[in-house]
Amino acid sequence: MTGISCICKRWWLVGVATLLAVGITAGMVWSADGVKPAALSPAAEKGQNYAKTLSKAFREAAEAALPSVVMIRTTPKAVKIERALPDDDEDELSPFGDLFRRNPELRRFFREMPALPRGAPEFRAGGIGSGVVIDASGIVLTNNHVVEGAEKIVVRLMDGREFKVADVRRDPNSDLAIIFLENADKLTPARLGDSDAIEVGDWVLALGDPFGLEGTVTAGIISAKSRGLGITPRDNMLQTDAAINPGNSGGPLVNLDGEVVGINTAIHSRSGGNQGVGFAVPINTAKWVAEQLRKNGKVERAYLGVVIQPVTHELAEQFGVSARQGVLVTDVQPDSPAAKAGLKSGDIIVEFAGRPVARPQELQSIVERAPIGSKQQVTVWRDGKRQQLTIAPAVLSDEKVAALGGPAESPSPEAAAFDRLGIEVETLTPRVAEQLGVKADKGVVITSVRPGGLAALAGLTPGAVIVEANRKPVASVEEFRKAIEAQPLEKGLLLLLRTAQGSRFVVLQADK
Repeated sequence: MTGISCICKRWWLVGVATLLAVGITAGMVWSADGVKPAALSPAAEKGQNYAKTLSKAFREAAEAALPSVVMIRTTPKAVKIERALPDDDEDELSPFGDLFRRNPELRRFFREMPALPRGAPEFRAGGIGSGVVIDASGIVLTNNHVVEGAEKIVVRLMDGREFKVADVRRDPNSDLAIIFLENADKLTPARLGDSDAIEVGDWVLALGDPFGLEGTVTAGIISAKSRGLGITPRDNMLQTDAAINPGNSGGPLVNLDGEVVGINTAIHSRSGGNQGVGFAVPINTAKWVAEQLRKNGKVERAYLGVVIQPVTHELAEQFGVSARQGVLVTDVQPDSPAAKAGLKSGDIIVEFAGRPVARPQELQSIVERAPIGSKQQVTVWRDGKRQQLTIAPAVLSDEKVAALGGPAESPSPEAAAFDRLGIEVETLTPRVAEQLGVKADKGVVITSVRPGGLAALAGLTPGAVIVEANRKPVASVEEFRKAIEAQPLEKGLLLLLRTAQGSRFVVLQADK
């Protein structure tokens, strides 16, 4: 037993010696206070200092912006509903009838529950969104979809104070709204930055109340600018990978100076949660909309009266310009400011008011904020050379919203993307057909064509109307979907297209 004991002690001593050796090797020193890390290498110290500097920048930006962030709780208007559960003699007509017949006890359980009388109001659950104070007098900027349809709105500040709302002014076309608070004082307005100055790769923080968690801050970068995704008719979004979740809508996107550069608006997600693709309305657009709403109660936009599209690589070769150098005019509306200025179909607008433009969303955003009736210089590429034109933008009425690429009414609920074809379509309406100058009363209109997709390679363009698929008439998105599902793309999809210039057949065929 003694030998065993000595062996154990000996190995214990060896173990202690090994641990000490490992500690020393790993750069640890022993002191009266315990084990402490040794001095870092110059490279490691430099990296640590950089991390601390970035952390401090995040902290200071958040501290500057958080006092201006608010939570917005809404209660929607009650709606009338019909009684869901039928009487005994109505089971045959009820969607629950067969279920009740197979499970009598389940029927009794429902019967014993108090039922709402027919036509009673249903009080739906309220919503939570975010906003940002932009004026110390009590003006809050948020998203239109946060407050739309609300009967009651309560705004809570970061310091716990709550305010009722005196007035709400909305602009659905940009998905923005401003809220006037009752008896507000001692509010801290946010500092508003310049969204035109921010660049892809810049750090930003998203602030708000995701899932009702007040004062949440997430970090990321600007992933892209001038995104047009059909989120609103006036799309010109900033894209970010900062975590944005339900409840963040209306909250600020801020730079490292603590300045608001965007209003968090939407996410692209398969699950409903953050997947690193979020979108924000640029603050320059939001400032302009908010000022219009504050002064006039509505937004007055300017327009040129042109239908435009991006300059793709294929189009650039045909027109002798670089890809994304300007935007291509595909149509000019009669008696519009563009027509009076001499703009023509086939012109490429490369500058407006001295500012270069590369995407339709950029041109749309610049034009709509131009003073009504003011004379603006437009540079176009025509017949291989640059030309200068003078144009006076006019007021964009609701009937003319589509002139800049956005529908006057909300996007069709039947709008859909067909990824394999590389197009997005929506059901044609008489109004859209008239605006496009297309002689068709039924069909689906192409609203977007993905560069490099099957449709783009076949020459399909936005604004063309598909009236037949595989020799079958199509009158809705659903009918179009059924027609293309009936035959594999490897065998070819025969489409009959109709535009203002006439009709033609096109075959889309995927590689076998």
